[in-house]
Amino acid sequence: MSTLNNLRKRLRRGRVYRRADLERWSNSVDRHLGQLVDDGTLQKLSHGLYHYPKESVYGLTPPDEASLVRCFLKDDDFLITSPNAYNSLGLGTTQLYNKRVVYNHKRHGEYELGGRKFFFHMKPKFPKKLSPEFLLVDLVNNLETLAEDKEMVLSKAKEKAGKLDLAKLRRIVSAYGGAKAKNVFSSVLEGQHA
Repeated sequence: MSTLNNLRKRLRRGRVYRRADLERWSNSVDRHLGQLVDDGTLQKLSHGLYHYPKESVYGLTPPDEASLVRCFLKDDDFLITSPNAYNSLGLGTTQLYNKRVVYNHKRHGEYELGGRKFFFHMKPKFPKKLSPEFLLVDLVNNLETLAEDKEMVLSKAKEKAGKLDLAKLRRIVSAYGGAKAKNVFSSVLEGQHA
């Protein structure tokens, strides 16, 4: 069996691979990757990142965002979000953004992966998953970047804060809130002690 065929047999549909992941099965990885991209087996997502797409009735499926980011970062510790998630809070935000934000510990900057733009932000800490409390704090932290009526959003954010789990909100504000978020939510959180 040729080295190329051996490499092809090791690929799993739906997986994202780094060039380095495939070196152990090829004595000429760059040439073999070129051949696999040329024959349509692999799709090149960005420098050194490849996808072996699954097939569906609609054609080839794009890679799962989490798999893509995990492979790019070589790390499982990240959180993917979007300003669109703020719309779920019911604060009157209605803008739709074509933006994916990745909180992580390794990369900072804008990267295009598989035709999608990701904005990587290095943060010392972030939760494992999104919650209404985190989204509310994150919204206030990023308010200046939003195309919304900022005063209206802030007013509704304070109102929403009073309806959430205040103990959880206090922990989230303390752990992830910037100066503005701490200031905005202080009156709500201090009122809980009264």
